[in-house]
Amino acid sequence: MTQRIGMIGIGLMGHGIARNVLKHGYPLTVVEHPGNQPLDELRASGVKTVQSGAALAREADIVILCVTGSPEVEAVLGAADGVLAGLQPGTIVIDCSTAVPASTLKMAARVTEAGGLFVDAPMTRTAKEAHEGRLNLLVGAEPGLFARILPLLETFAENITRVGATGAGHSMKLLHNFVSLGTIALLSEAAACAQRAGVDPQTFVDVLAKGGGGGVALERLRPSLLEGDPTGMPFYMSNALKDLGYYVTMASDAQAVESIALAVQSTYAGAVEQGGAHRTLLELPGLLAGNELVAEGK
Repeated sequence: MTQRIGMIGIGLMGHGIARNVLKHGYPLTVVEHPGNQPLDELRASGVKTVQSGAALAREADIVILCVTGSPEVEAVLGAADGVLAGLQPGTIVIDCSTAVPASTLKMAARVTEAGGLFVDAPMTRTAKEAHEGRLNLLVGAEPGLFARILPLLETFAENITRVGATGAGHSMKLLHNFVSLGTIALLSEAAACAQRAGVDPQTFVDVLAKGGGGGVALERLRPSLLEGDPTGMPFYMSNALKDLGYYVTMASDAQAVESIALAVQSTYAGAVEQGGAHRTLLELPGLLAGNELVAEGK
């Protein structure tokens, strides 16, 4: 492979992306950071490390960002030793983070001014699919640029959809997450009510699965509802709250209806306050039912 890949953000999702990029023969350089997952496996496969975004950008044809959100994207691009400080003419920046579209357009303009090209390509699915190379990507890019990066994206994604021009990928990701997180909140609240009303959990799940409540969200919640096992989706409640905040910002910017989004946001805000930032998404039914509060005598 002639394209040199640089990457910032080797966390739960980024680690899987990195190992698949390497697996398909691309030379890869990553930025050392305390938030990275252990790099031993990647180093054994030939990954190179540098200390800053600027150093990374000086030797990369494509830079992939996989960080938490808009503040982090703005920081890794715009810091004194960030990517923009070392960006070479024609370098492509692919942002796989979840971000506010207004920030995305601002960062895309700065990359363009520095002589580079910007693509937003946020992902859906979990760390498991990231390590299997089966992510879903929602890409905001012009058709020609999309075609240029598609072989790289195919190394770590199974379903790749170009949803429009720059910013459209992040807009679609927020729409997706609002629907996904909103459905989980709705089912969790119903499950909490069912428990208080004495409805058998198995009956609750079976009836919904055969009717209007069936779908991906219910299947993800099933082990939590029936077996008390919330480990199947290691996604922090605080990240859900962050994503909903981004969606509300986008809806407000577009002067769109946001009443349901505000209610869902309030649900997750209450869960974070009640259970802490690092509780996982599938713990929501128990928190809403008050199980832990009762157990702790609160």
